[in-house]
Amino acid sequence: MYTGLLHAHNGFRWLVLLALVVSVVLAISGWLGKREWKKTDNLFNLILVIFTDLQFLVGLVLYAFVSPITKAAFQNFGAAMKNPDLRFYAVEHILLMVVALVLIHIGRSKSKKASSSVKKHRTAAIFYTLSLVLILAGIPWSRALF
Repeated sequence: MYTGLLHAHNGFRWLVLLALVVSVVLAISGWLGKREWKKTDNLFNLILVIFTDLQFLVGLVLYAFVSPITKAAFQNFGAAMKNPDLRFYAVEHILLMVVALVLIHIGRSKSKKASSSVKKHRTAAIFYTLSLVLILAGIPWSRALF
């Protein structure tokens, strides 16, 4: 079960990253080009939220229930904080990803409620770009890419 969930979590990150990059590009181009907010903008933002939420759920199951890495970290949390690999998975990875997830949700909500298309694009661009930076910082790049 662990291996399957880990592969799913590892592979699904590419869908999240793709949706996030597309959403950032659409938002920045819409903001700078003063383009009208279209159904496709809303659709890509929705897809981004769905992919991110699914990725978070798989990650949460790994983190809380099946990962031997986090189980080892929680057995002796003080020692885990001294080990960079255990600390990364027990604290840093999940913290960065939760903050990124929250920013994506805030960005989607605020962009939907904004009064003009430029404000919608600007809001989405800012929140999604911040999320992209956090996600890129929190991905364990040492793991297999696929």
